Amino acid sequence: MEVTMFSMQDVVALAPEFFLLAATCVILLADLFLAQSRRIVTHVLSIAVLLLTAVLVLRMPESDGAVTAFGGMYLRDGLADLLKVFILGVSALVLVYAKPYLRRQHLFSGEFYLLTLFAVLGMLLQVSSGNLLMLYLGLELMSLSSYALVALQRDSGKASEAAMKYFVLGALASGLLLYGISLLYGATGTLHLDELAAASAVGYEGGLLAFGLVFVVVGVAFKLGVVPFHMWVPDVYEGAPTAVTLFIAAAPKIAAFGMLYRLLANGLPSMGESWSVMLGMLAVGSMGVGNVFALAQQNLKRMLAYSTISHMGFLLMGMVAARSSGYAAATFYAVTYALATAAAFGAMLALRRSGVEIERIDDLRGLNAQHPWLALLLLGVMASLTGIPGFVGFTAKVLVIKSALDAGMLWLAISAVAFAVVGAFYYLRVIKVMYFDEPLEGSVFEVTGERSMRFTLGANGIALVVLFLFGGPLLAWCVTALGG
Repeated sequence: MEVTMFSMQDVVALAPEFFLLAATCVILLADLFLAQSRRIVTHVLSIAVLLLTAVLVLRMPESDGAVTAFGGMYLRDGLADLLKVFILGVSALVLVYAKPYLRRQHLFSGEFYLLTLFAVLGMLLQVSSGNLLMLYLGLELMSLSSYALVALQRDSGKASEAAMKYFVLGALASGLLLYGISLLYGATGTLHLDELAAASAVGYEGGLLAFGLVFVVVGVAFKLGVVPFHMWVPDVYEGAPTAVTLFIAAAPKIAAFGMLYRLLANGLPSMGESWSVMLGMLAVGSMGVGNVFALAQQNLKRMLAYSTISHMGFLLMGMVAARSSGYAAATFYAVTYALATAAAFGAMLALRRSGVEIERIDDLRGLNAQHPWLALLLLGVMASLTGIPGFVGFTAKVLVIKSALDAGMLWLAISAVAFAVVGAFYYLRVIKVMYFDEPLEGSVFEVTGERSMRFTLGANGIALVVLFLFGGPLLAWCVTALGG
């Protein structure tokens, strides 16, 4: 039996992942000996580990091309570095925003932080996968940690129900994805993405390849939460603790885009004409169903869930172009959407009305009269998600619509503009409730959290404007990362 030897270069290539894994294990052991009154140590260490891992990613030696390790299982390139930095940064934001909520809900425990760190590790492996098996392992590490996070509030029936739905449907999607991977392996005889790309270009076993492609797209579509594989999104968003909803709504979307890019753009570029049509149909369905169903929602988390479905449709538009400019637009969209979503849920976590968590849109009535700065922040977030000029969401939408036009899909671009107009209604309704409706009688808004959380939340909101005005460097980074 042939034994593969690994070199120190392989270990160095995975330095950020190895550091994150080792640090998580240290935090796991340290947390066992911490009293509840000293749980802040776990909180601080977890944020520090995420930020240090991001620094390691940025400090990795530059290379002219992609760096592979462990026999091609691991791939490090410009896109992987970019996505990792934002996955780690958004995850750190989540931990900052989550702390006051976790304390109030008696969930301020090591389990939340450790599961989050393991999920982040899975995301890092996903976006650096050079092999279908590595990609699947990274996906499952992220997914299993996410299932446990949703069920973290064990006394809540809604959380338990949401976790069960998430687990069952997630297992089904993982099975479909794994079956698709097995078909691709059967058609080409390889699990390495570069070899898969070369084999698929030859065109042999084309029918089996096309069949495998369908299952792979279905599996990834579930993880993105696009129509018709979206049924888990509203229930999980509503049932999970809000801090967990924030996490699964933001960072995993960046990782899911990375997985989609690795599978399709890296692994099956020669079949771009086939999967572009499939993604275009999924994009239209997601934008339609997401925006229309969001109109009827009164629960704020369910509204944001259907909003997520529509935004994933916009993200897929960038992939439809099947060229570097479209991929760069989709990357920019994924990153900026995650930042806007983090700010939206962060504001929800910071705000309470008469001692009760904010759940319904009507709970925000009259917010501007009592807390103008938080109302202004939410206005900016909703405007960015709508795509109003002056906020980075407008730039992101323009870029993906342009990529669809460049691909010759005028029908897709027209559909996107039409559904964006529909989506503006429910975002503007939130603004109208905050600024023009009278507050409920006797209701008093309370802003919770430490000064550090408020500062971070403010910076997060300001970033949505700054990236609109000076988003060129980020877009240039996206283009460069994709070899454009």
